[in-house]
Amino acid sequence: MPAASEEQSGTRRRVVRSILGHGPSTAAELAGRLGLTQAAVRRHLDALVADGLVEPREKRVYGSRGRGRPAKVFAITDSGRDAFDHAYDELAVEALRWIERAAGGSERGAAAVMDFARAKAAAQAEQYRPFLERAAPEDRARALAEALSQHGYAAVARGVPAPAGEQLCQHHCPVAHAAARYPQLCEAETEVFSSLLGTHVQRLATIAHGDGVCTTFVPRPEQAAATEDNETTASPRIAGRNPA
Repeated sequence: MPAASEEQSGTRRRVVRSILGHGPSTAAELAGRLGLTQAAVRRHLDALVADGLVEPREKRVYGSRGRGRPAKVFAITDSGRDAFDHAYDELAVEALRWIERAAGGSERGAAAVMDFARAKAAAQAEQYRPFLERAAPEDRARALAEALSQHGYAAVARGVPAPAGEQLCQHHCPVAHAAARYPQLCEAETEVFSSLLGTHVQRLATIAHGDGVCTTFVPRPEQAAATEDNETTASPRIAGRNPA
């Protein structure tokens, strides 16, 4: 933003950080969070769009849509994320490439990267665990979101109507480009989420693969238990017998 004054640049950085921390946002939402008028926010958003740091999108609406045009939200672009994490992400890629080569490349290299990803995820899990230990089972997804946010992932947990459960949304990923090259990072993180939450979770979208948000579906405890019961009933196993 070379043409902007120092004050304007500072305000635009605040706008970008607010979107980074809360996910795709409308001008009204940004104005409320930042204490600015909507007109001022729109001017800054126009400049950020022109610089390629944010992009407008149609706001997703769950359930029936009301009359009128859908609200427009503004999301961080890859260039916007690069402004925050480029150097760290490049270092992560180089480190993983070294591990891959040192292990002999190909399948051995991929396995070595997976081992590293799981070790890293396990270490992070120990930092997250205290948040979940003091939460009730139905609040664990929100507790995990709080832990992730405190470690730079700008996460929230939102309820979804069906199937019963929540979506854990991470609006920021410090190693998005590394994860695009090495999906083992996402796989290991998903495994850790399942372990911490005590239920199978499903990764729906990732920033690394071009989505605006890393989204993980977390079934509610009663839904997960019902699913397990149905699977057990539908597929009984009898020791010592083969299916006819």
